[in-house]
Amino acid sequence: MNKKRKQTFVLVVPTFEDIFHSFYAGEIIKGVSLAASRLKTDILIHLTSRHDHRGWLDSSLLDHRYVDGIIFADIDNDVHVVKKAIRAGMPCMVLNNMLEEPINCISINNKQAALEVVESFIKLGHRRIATIAGDQTTQAGLLRLEGYQEALKSQEIPLQKDFVTYGGFLRTPARESAMKLLALKEPPTAVFAASDVMAMELMDVAKSKKLRIPQDLSVAGFDDNPLNVHCSVSLTTVRQPLVEMGRLGAEHLNEIAKGKARLPVKVTLEAKFIRRDSVSPPAHVM
Repeated sequence: MNKKRKQTFVLVVPTFEDIFHSFYAGEIIKGVSLAASRLKTDILIHLTSRHDHRGWLDSSLLDHRYVDGIIFADIDNDVHVVKKAIRAGMPCMVLNNMLEEPINCISINNKQAALEVVESFIKLGHRRIATIAGDQTTQAGLLRLEGYQEALKSQEIPLQKDFVTYGGFLRTPARESAMKLLALKEPPTAVFAASDVMAMELMDVAKSKKLRIPQDLSVAGFDDNPLNVHCSVSLTTVRQPLVEMGRLGAEHLNEIAKGKARLPVKVTLEAKFIRRDSVSPPAHVM
């Protein structure tokens, strides 16, 4: 390795709709950059196709003359991409996933956070609780859906097939899901959207149908996205320590690259449920 070259990490970011306005990507980049500045490390951001993982790692990213480690902002459940980098001897850190295999990773406790949101609906008296689930190719999307399902099961509330819709963390599919839910003969009285962006689409659809939030429909999201300030009703949500996850990812990778870390590094961060004005008891118990 060229001794005069600064340590360089690559941050691999899968692209999706509105990537340049993505709260998740922005917070991760912020956290990684804060740590890199302190560590005097260069960060290269590698935007990749979300659907075609073959292009995630080209030969230049695995060249030890130029790259000292890779941080995956997410992996869409494709562990094989990480294993390819590991086989090349490249130090790696995976964010937003908790892997059973001996692979370095840092995640958010998505399942527990989602479970807490749905339990809060149940405690208020809601029984017709729906969800707009996130991208099921991501671990976060899967675990938030599992948390929703587990909360209902624990209270012996039947899981209604029509109440489980999918928005993929995207605006357009989330809006379509919201329209389906609110068009049901017996619509839900509460909806857990697996991201704030999807929750905001739901609230907009509800408004177009003259539904009042939270009197007619309770809504909760996930992220604590700054865009929430534009909501007509302050949104109940979950705050994720995303900047911290990015920062820790870079700091731990620095230790791994220097051979100072005890492997594998595995860290789970807790999220914080934040109740605001978009949630109340259903009309029949108010």
